[in-house]
Amino acid sequence: MFELSRRQLLALAGIGGISGAIGLPAAASAAAPDPVADTYRELLHVHTRWVTEQWDDEIGAYRAADFRFVAVLGNAVLLGLDDYDARLAEIDAGTLRLKTVATIQRFAATNRFAGGTEWGRQLFWDSTFELYFVLAARLLWTDLDAQTRHNVQLIAVGQASYAYALGSEDDPLSGDWSPNGTNGGWRGDTKLEEMGVYAQAIAPGLAWAGADEATEGWRERLLLWAANASGLPAADLANPAVVDGRRIDQLARAHNLHDSFIVENHDAVNPHYQAELWRTAGRAAIHFMVAGRPLPEVLTHQPNGEQLWATLRLLASDAGEPVMPMVADRYHLYGRDILPLAFLAQVQGDRDAARAEADLAERLMPYLRHEPVFQLTKFSGEDKYEPEARAELAISYLFHRLRAQPVQPVSKAAFFRRASGTRDFGRDVGLTAHQSERAFAAAVTKAGFVNFLWQPGHDNWLIDTREPAFLPEGSAPVARWTRAWSKVRDGVDATATVLAVEGGRAGFATLPTGTVVYASTGLPGEGRLTLFNLLMPGMPGLFGSRLFTMPTGAAVLRERPSGDITFTPRDARWVRMLGREPGTEYGYSVWTFAVLDVSGADLAQGAMPTASSEDIWNPARNVTDGNPDTRWAVAREERGRADSWLAVDLGSAVQVAGARISWEAAYGKSYVIQTSVDGLTWTDAAAVPETRSAAGWVDIDGRAGIVTPGAKRKIVVSATGVTAPAPIIEGYAGRRTDLAALAARRLPAGRGLLISDADGYLSVFNLTARPVTAVAVHIPSTRRLYRGVQVVRRKGLDWTVSLAGGTAAVEPARFTLDEAVPDGTRFEVADSHHLTVTAPAGRKVVVTVRAGSWSSKLWVRAGRSRDVVVPGAGPVTPTADLALGRTTFPTSPLPAGMTSPAQAVDGDPRTAWRPGESGRMVVDLGAVVAVSDVRLTWSRGRRRPVRVEASSYGVVYTPLGDKARYVAVVVEGWRHGDAELIRLAIV
Repeated sequence: MFELSRRQLLALAGIGGISGAIGLPAAASAAAPDPVADTYRELLHVHTRWVTEQWDDEIGAYRAADFRFVAVLGNAVLLGLDDYDARLAEIDAGTLRLKTVATIQRFAATNRFAGGTEWGRQLFWDSTFELYFVLAARLLWTDLDAQTRHNVQLIAVGQASYAYALGSEDDPLSGDWSPNGTNGGWRGDTKLEEMGVYAQAIAPGLAWAGADEATEGWRERLLLWAANASGLPAADLANPAVVDGRRIDQLARAHNLHDSFIVENHDAVNPHYQAELWRTAGRAAIHFMVAGRPLPEVLTHQPNGEQLWATLRLLASDAGEPVMPMVADRYHLYGRDILPLAFLAQVQGDRDAARAEADLAERLMPYLRHEPVFQLTKFSGEDKYEPEARAELAISYLFHRLRAQPVQPVSKAAFFRRASGTRDFGRDVGLTAHQSERAFAAAVTKAGFVNFLWQPGHDNWLIDTREPAFLPEGSAPVARWTRAWSKVRDGVDATATVLAVEGGRAGFATLPTGTVVYASTGLPGEGRLTLFNLLMPGMPGLFGSRLFTMPTGAAVLRERPSGDITFTPRDARWVRMLGREPGTEYGYSVWTFAVLDVSGADLAQGAMPTASSEDIWNPARNVTDGNPDTRWAVAREERGRADSWLAVDLGSAVQVAGARISWEAAYGKSYVIQTSVDGLTWTDAAAVPETRSAAGWVDIDGRAGIVTPGAKRKIVVSATGVTAPAPIIEGYAGRRTDLAALAARRLPAGRGLLISDADGYLSVFNLTARPVTAVAVHIPSTRRLYRGVQVVRRKGLDWTVSLAGGTAAVEPARFTLDEAVPDGTRFEVADSHHLTVTAPAGRKVVVTVRAGSWSSKLWVRAGRSRDVVVPGAGPVTPTADLALGRTTFPTSPLPAGMTSPAQAVDGDPRTAWRPGESGRMVVDLGAVVAVSDVRLTWSRGRRRPVRVEASSYGVVYTPLGDKARYVAVVVEGWRHGDAELIRLAIV
């Protein structure tokens, strides 16, 4: 049995010799610079201050509640460092070691596998915390007595045996938690996490059991659960790739994700559950790595792993955590995001993941120091997440120290460039997402979660995506339409969504520039963006204020105003705070409420206050008792009430000129100060937060710009929100120096349509129930040409468009013109490569036409036409090829010798699909459609016999007919050097 000595632990902490066990580079003489690891080291030290608070003198160990005792894993890693910093941790190493060892001894003995009764055995969630606990014990093995070592081994081996004995049945100790056998589940509640837990429960026993004869069975069971955690879409069930000596198609039968490669939990898209694929793999992998054993291949070659990671990149923010488009129960829960990224980056070697990990690491220390201080999980989640986050931070640190060279991240620009794209995840999922180099945007159309989202600059601390962007809160559509366009198929990455709700319709378009366009028939409560405005020193953008620049000037507005709240002096006997919106889930709580006269003196001290409700331990009278350590709080049952109030009776009418409120943590995010002379009729004196307004445009911190072209009503801003008037609202990512010009411009106009030409793209909305056919749209620009027919008129183009009712379109400019042309010139754009120019009668046309890097100067005689064809091998967009850019199978892992089938449908003649010995690929056309022809373009080399098959649901294939959703190309007997498939085209 492998035992980690003190020397080996020190070597591990400084990049040691056991790194060779996972095929990593040999250790260098000195550790390579690794700023992320340095951050993790500092975090573990500072977080130890939280650990100190968990000590329980009565039991002589860290507390059992919420598994807080597994803080010992972070302690064990710190104690293995040769540069332990007692100043940062605020505890000396000797004391920390004594408390850590005492805790391990106690909880090793109280585990059910060791004969105890306090914890352990059940899979959810005891086995996860056993995993952390066993690793901590192994790292401090030489500090433990023989009985404790024996108990730790019983835990590791016992849990593996228990999980193995369950087969595919439910754990009777875990209540409703179940993987649903090996079938899994994907609608509303993925079983990815549950299957991952079954696998990880076996890993410590397998890593530390030595020559135990049961381990072969355990190994097979770990492979089964790990392979099925992400499962395979129907069309990939024939994937013959071999992992750990077994074919995937003989192992992976579970269906745990939608075929668009996204998972649901709590009936909604929840990316944190998708990340469980690498979280559970990371928890398991660290045991093999520390034990010096080879990693099971399945932990780094999970079915669909690449595709699920691509989905997370599509939903990525600039902080290393995904946007939560529907359920926000793990929003800004940073400690829960570390391990999946560290595993992907430092074990699998993914440089994009290394970028996300580095971005998250930059924010961790400011986050840790924010209230509640010294915690790695804040704002949402369960208490057990805190010790779990510490344990996973420690594991992530070990991943770094087990490498001779840390994986270098790509640049931030490269990350979002590579992540950019669009996807409609399907009607069942109800999410249409768009990641661009400048912003993230999405539309949620799932019943109960309807939302528009916009994250300019990918900044997840600017606009609160838990609230709708522009769309009225609580919208319940009676009809929905959505579409995603992709550059390879359509010539543009864009999305558009139209919702029919009570009272009208609203539309939302997203552009490749990061700009979004909202259009509406006029809905109550629309046009609002909710802003974050925390004070979190060191966190980009969180200064406790926002700078708004408007036509009327600049203003800095704060969510929690400092100083006095003053207003025009008036006579009053009663003064009160009337809440509009609490800042936290705990309602309102005030230490002191002062009423000011014109000189600033407090008139309220000693006066008798009243309130809408009060907590029995924190009555209203505390706010005027002169004691800054007593407070008023609303009654517990009133915490959810927004309009709670606190009033002071001054005894008689006097002149008042302001108020001063000292808030407890449960503060008023929005409230009004009111006065009254009779206690019955109240008059608003001041509102918090204060607002500003201006017409046309506003810049927010140089991070985003809001423009309302032609709107007569003003944009209203406060420290926590922006409200802009419809019918058209444009949101621009980043700093735009000429928002005024954008606001002043004339928009395109067409009868029955709302249209924006933001950034040169036409976002066209038909928010009526009826289709519009061949409607003339006047476009002010004469230099951009769009698909279809357009004729030059005075000061613009007349472009013709048809659009079904309740839909929208985003059109890119297919060509541009360098010079002005005569009125009456007609342009007909068929696609990105084909243009016909017709000169008006009596006037010739001389113009330079451009398309991308291509340009040509044209001479067209009066009354004549000229056809233009853009040369080049790039895709013609929009395409008639049904296969171009579509999803292909096998996904990942690929069979030996095969390259990705996506290379046959990417439109790039430089790439090709190499069939390999298995010789079969499938393309998903997205729906059952009519198919008239399949065209195969091969590279040089010997051609092998080819068979084309089709299926409507992806499992059973027959010879190709006239309809199909899935089309398979089967190459028989392919050998190295044979022809490869450059292009699969289907029309």
